[in-house]
Amino acid sequence: MPGSTQKQTSVWRKLLLLLFVSLWCMTPALADGDRVMELERRVAELESMVRTLLEQQPGSGAAADAAARQAASDAALAREQVQSLAERAEPILSAAENRADKPEFFYGGFIKADFMVSTFDDGELSGNSIGRDFFVPSTIPVGGDSSTVFDAHARQTRFHFGTRHNIGEHKLGSYIEFDFLTTPGGDERVSNSYSPRMRHAYVTWNNWLVGQTWNTFMDVATLPESVDFIGPAGGTSFGRGPMVRYTNGGFAIALENAESTITPLGGGRIETDDNTLPELAARYTWNGDWGHLQLGGMLRQLGIDDAASGLDATTTGWGLSLSGKAMLGRDDIRFMVHAGEGLGRHVGLNFANGAALTDSGELDAIRTLGGFVAYRHLWTPQWRTNLALGYIEVDNPVQFTGTGVNESSWSGQINLFYSPTTPLSFGFEYLVAERELESGLSGQLNRFQFTTKYAF
Repeated sequence: MPGSTQKQTSVWRKLLLLLFVSLWCMTPALADGDRVMELERRVAELESMVRTLLEQQPGSGAAADAAARQAASDAALAREQVQSLAERAEPILSAAENRADKPEFFYGGFIKADFMVSTFDDGELSGNSIGRDFFVPSTIPVGGDSSTVFDAHARQTRFHFGTRHNIGEHKLGSYIEFDFLTTPGGDERVSNSYSPRMRHAYVTWNNWLVGQTWNTFMDVATLPESVDFIGPAGGTSFGRGPMVRYTNGGFAIALENAESTITPLGGGRIETDDNTLPELAARYTWNGDWGHLQLGGMLRQLGIDDAASGLDATTTGWGLSLSGKAMLGRDDIRFMVHAGEGLGRHVGLNFANGAALTDSGELDAIRTLGGFVAYRHLWTPQWRTNLALGYIEVDNPVQFTGTGVNESSWSGQINLFYSPTTPLSFGFEYLVAERELESGLSGQLNRFQFTTKYAF
């Protein structure tokens, strides 16, 4: 049946031509590896159809032979065109292969709005003081008349952006984070505009971290949940800075940026930035279903070098900390104890300086002892309460510092959080804190604070 054979061959040739035209038309739009893969799939489909056509032709007759020869010719032409397309697609294929090494991007943060009423029993605090935005023990006024103020702000709002990048067996990453606390450039008159500040900015390569992030001496996971920015600020180590850190399992060691705060004769503060050595910090963390335990240590140089006054002195500071979180079913207990000489800015938000300048021009490292304990109770999956107590005590060489410097501070807080859904929380907190000087003067803060926070 030559007519039937020729008709069948014509149909297959039309289908073959249609497929090839569609293949040819889509190639100019190729822009990435996914479309290249589609190209290869269609080429394979085309060749399969050619093979099928040859296999399905009748086995005898001049018309059948002619159809087979024509199909073979069409297949050869298609193969030539496919080869041309493959050469054109080679750069695209290379780009697609390289795309496997491109980083994965992520971002997140939260919106947080705070409303607070603060009563200072022994003085006033100016409106631009950081102590009006969150609890800073050293800002509690002493020796004055009581005052009550209302404050509201959204300056704790935070945004972060980062990358994860796997290159063979290597892991490369980055992270940068901003908020709006402790920055100038804004006021409450009209627009409440505030400048962003950099909190974190670092790169990671396998076990190494280079850049700015939490101090290695600090235990971030131990901090209790608080409506206030930090909570038991006097009782905890806290800080961020530039560093080079190596981490292997639970062990971490780092060289970090140094900065000295010195108490001159009679009191006050000098920020010298005269160090010649970085700070050395290390920690080891044990983790388990029961919680975690961290032991931290620090060795640092404190220095002052002022040619105008003829001062040139250094001394050594050190510190130890033990912190952790113990799980009690759904509840947990968190704690920290820290002690040392010359810890200064690393504890209590720089409640005490690292060293005092003596009458002979030397530096005397200042001893500190502090800690906190916090209990977290889940009433229901939506409701929870945190209770925290913090304390710090300073052993000042009063013969050099005078009696106007900070001697101790304690704080207590209790809060109630409600989360109708996991990313959204409403919280109410009462915080009471006291600051005492070496002279015996003291001041107390009572603060009621409400917050709304949406994390994304």
